[in-house]
Amino acid sequence: MAATMKVIGMSEQGPAAWPALYQQWVAESERLVGGERQLAFFPEYQGEKIGLKGGLKATVERLLETEKKTVILASGDPLFYGIGGYLAKKVPSIELYPALSSIQAGFAKMQESWHDATFLSVHGRAMKGLAQKIDGQKKVCLLTDETNSPAAIAAYLLDYGMSEYKAFVAEALGGANEKTGWFELDELTRYDANPLNLVILKQTGKAPSFPLGIDDHLFSQRKPDKGLITKKEVRTLSIAALKLRKTSTVWDIGTCTGSVAIEAARIATDGQVFAIEKNEADLANCYENMKTFRTDFTVVHGKAPAQLDSWPDPDAVFIGGTGGELPEIIRTCAERLKAGGRIVLNAVTIETLATAQDAFKEAGLALEMTLAQLSRSKPILHMTRFDALNPIYILTATKEETDGNR
Repeated sequence: MAATMKVIGMSEQGPAAWPALYQQWVAESERLVGGERQLAFFPEYQGEKIGLKGGLKATVERLLETEKKTVILASGDPLFYGIGGYLAKKVPSIELYPALSSIQAGFAKMQESWHDATFLSVHGRAMKGLAQKIDGQKKVCLLTDETNSPAAIAAYLLDYGMSEYKAFVAEALGGANEKTGWFELDELTRYDANPLNLVILKQTGKAPSFPLGIDDHLFSQRKPDKGLITKKEVRTLSIAALKLRKTSTVWDIGTCTGSVAIEAARIATDGQVFAIEKNEADLANCYENMKTFRTDFTVVHGKAPAQLDSWPDPDAVFIGGTGGELPEIIRTCAERLKAGGRIVLNAVTIETLATAQDAFKEAGLALEMTLAQLSRSKPILHMTRFDALNPIYILTATKEETDGNR
């Protein structure tokens, strides 16, 4: 039977905060694994030391080559954004022993409950998409790193207008250099924090609300051609047809003002949104709208289907503009679309409708079509009349799931 590996969490106090049993396990082990900071607590260890540098996969493969009594050192709770989850899946016989995490210690210093907080990590990860994850949350805890520092996080939030948050920064918790304090975001942008820190955001001011179906006039649009936007009513129907989930990967082809991509990003907060636009003036408006509506997604200047090959396969695709490349765009999107995924296309002309029908049929996708003929009320003196919007064909194409995907 393979020897059991033990994963032991450690705070800034190191083994001094451990029960005697943990210390005994290390003393009896033949192999000690951990980060440079954790291993430094054991300068007199006589067994084999393995540093956790580079890929974790290679280290695990090395550990499994020989049976030795092994203790793996981790920070705080190994199962909270730590190595514990990965090790539990890869190592046949493993035991995990969490320490008091920096999260628990930080909230204790803050004197706030933490069961109702949202937890996010930007440790070793890009901040892309962070805006829509944070927006509207009352309490958010962020695990940071040297690049995504408290100052960088504060600058990012202010860039998206999230000045309703105050930040509690907890540094080197449990260590000799422990420090905690509250900051306004503009103050935090100038603060040089200890690299070992976490940031807790608390909403202390009123925040704007943007429910599905954002009013058209709130979007920055190109002038004098104002109105180059997927209208609210059609946008809402189109997004409903996409059947987005929280984790969806979404493509927006011909994003223009970014209205559909923005609404999609506010739904798929744990997913990814990618948008492409060939017109620079529209692209500038899109970037402005992203900041207004607190959404951070990938936008590129270009003409589809170019550049789509660098994006991950989508669960949903919205096609609002094609630049004359409609058949090729549909073919590319259909090939890349995940099983069970959907492509929604808005067509204004019967020529585009006919071309799209043929392309979807050739791609082997199941197609449904809706003709949306909508009118909006408009006051006239003391009465009301209705102004008709342009009729729009909403085409929804679905890629059937295979038996293996059901």
